[in-house]
Amino acid sequence: MGRKQTRTGKYIYFCIASLIFLSLSGCVALEKIMKPPSETSRQRLSRKTQELLHKGDYEEALKENQEVLSSHGSTEDKDLALFNIGVIYAHAGNPKKNYGKSLSSFKKMTEDYQQSPLFEQAKILTTILQENEKLDQTIGKLNQEIEKLNQMIEKSKQVDIEIEEKKREKGK
Repeated sequence: MGRKQTRTGKYIYFCIASLIFLSLSGCVALEKIMKPPSETSRQRLSRKTQELLHKGDYEEALKENQEVLSSHGSTEDKDLALFNIGVIYAHAGNPKKNYGKSLSSFKKMTEDYQQSPLFEQAKILTTILQENEKLDQTIGKLNQEIEKLNQMIEKSKQVDIEIEEKKREKGK
């Protein structure tokens, strides 16, 4: 009835089965190689913040980072969230920019996350903002002095006008 398989026939079936198995396992391995690595939460936060800043949505960018900062989970991304908050508050395009809050955020980051890869950048930005704060204070004092001098000039002009009027009255 049925023919008995020869050794050669078994060998051919084995080779075909092996090729099918290898090609399928190769596809799985190739899929793993070709598949891009999944995005980490840190990369996601960084990308999302950049996208929101690019759109000019500072409120939403701030909200996203504050959520990460206030979460009770891992502290892994909190340094990045603090850094981003500092950048958002200092961003030139932000209509609600607040250099004081930005400085506070960078200071907290340098105090709490000294091992962060962003530590040096935060330290530099802290120094720049502190210098900026000193300059603002100096400019404020100079503006007050200028205002006082302008008032003195106005008073001097008024005195000159009064003297001229008295000279005219005497001359009549």
